[in-house]
This record gives sequence, C-alpha cells and structure tokens, in this order.
Amino acid sequence: MEKNGCSELDLSRLQARKSKHEMSCGLLRRHSLSKSGEVSFMHRNRHRMIFRYLAILAVFLVTSCSREGERSVTEEEGAAMTVQLTSTAFTEGSSMPAKYTCDGEDVSPPLKWSNVPAGTKSLALISDDPDAPVGTWVHWVIYGIPPDVTELQEGIPKSEVLTTGAKQGISDFKRIGYGGPCPPPGGPHRYFFKLYALDAELDLKPGAAKRDLLHAMEGHILAQGQLIGTYKRR
Repeated sequence: MEKNGCSELDLSRLQARKSKHEMSCGLLRRHSLSKSGEVSFMHRNRHRMIFRYLAILAVFLVTSCSREGERSVTEEEGAAMTVQLTSTAFTEGSSMPAKYTCDGEDVSPPLKWSNVPAGTKSLALISDDPDAPVGTWVHWVIYGIPPDVTELQEGIPKSEVLTTGAKQGISDFKRIGYGGPCPPPGGPHRYFFKLYALDAELDLKPGAAKRDLLHAMEGHILAQGQLIGTYKRR
C-alpha cells in the first residue's frame, strides 16, 4: 500500500533513521555536557591547588622574614657569648623537670648568670622553642633587668613589672610572663634561654613582643649567654 508515492516500508525506514539521528544528537549533547563538566572541574581543582600553593608560600615568607630578623641580632653579636647562664633545675642540654612545664606547675625555672661585662646598663632575656611545628614559639620575654641583678628566682610572678623594675613582655601564649614547655606528642623539643647584656636601658613599655625587643636591642648587645633545656611530653 502506498501513500503519496511512498510505501509503508519506506515510511518505517525513514522513521527508524530519524530515531537513530535523534539518539546520536542526544548522545553528542550529553558527551558535550560531560566534557564541559570535566573541564570546569579541572579548572576549579587547578584554582584550589594554586590557592593552596600561595597560602603555603605566604606562611613560608612570613616565617623566613621573622627568623631573618632574629638572626640579624644574634649573628651580629655571635662572638660575644661570654655570659655564663646556668640553672639549678637542669644542666645544658638536659631534660627540664615537669614542674616548669604545662604538665606541672608551669612556673619559671631558677636562672643565674655571671661574667656580665663592664658598661652593662640593663639585661634582657628571651626563651623560645625553635622546634615548634608552627615555627619558633616564644615562651618568655623579660627586659629592663638592672645590671646588678644576677639571678631570676624560681616562679617569677606573671606581672608586667617586677619588684626589681624589670618588665615582662608577651609570649606566644598571648600572656604576660613565662609560659612553660608544652610541645605536641613526639620527640623532645629544645628550649633556649638567652640572656643579653646591653649598653642601654631600652625604651620599651611592658607587654612588648619578642620582635619588638629584638629590634630595640639592635646595636646595643655587649655580650650574651645561653642555656638550653629539653622537654618531651609524657
């Protein structure tokens, strides 16, 4: 049977071809959308990677600049390690008792020094941990110590100004005074106690940060001494 010159068989074949064509177009559209989605995902993923890289780079640069500022003081005066700094609580390179850490009473250890050079007008002390995972962690900042003072007794009060007139700065715990070792689980950390003999009385108010003290001491260090203790969390 024919319709308008076309048999039913011909019409059936045309419809089949049309269906195949529509299916092909649909597949192409879905493939195109899929490819577009993949490209969009790749772009987003690349942007995330770039952002993470820039964030890591920024942290590295800040840490490097901070440490460079610290080296500018300590290396400049590196030949003047003549002050003898000791403690009755621990010896050089030995473990600090838990009493002086966050696992104990968290009081400052007793420190004593000698061989302070003539011409010293004031003393300053910094205690920090260079092994902290976030970079050097500051545990104690104290300055304006009179030159005739030869020790810091155990358990220095956590006040801005001491009875001797010495002033205390802020630690990385965001508190005035001493904050003891409190490392994460793992290997032992080193804790540096660095005493500086200065040829000037520093014009620093209480609550200064370590970087402020380092800047104020530039060009004024006559001699220095150092004591290192270690601590590992139990």
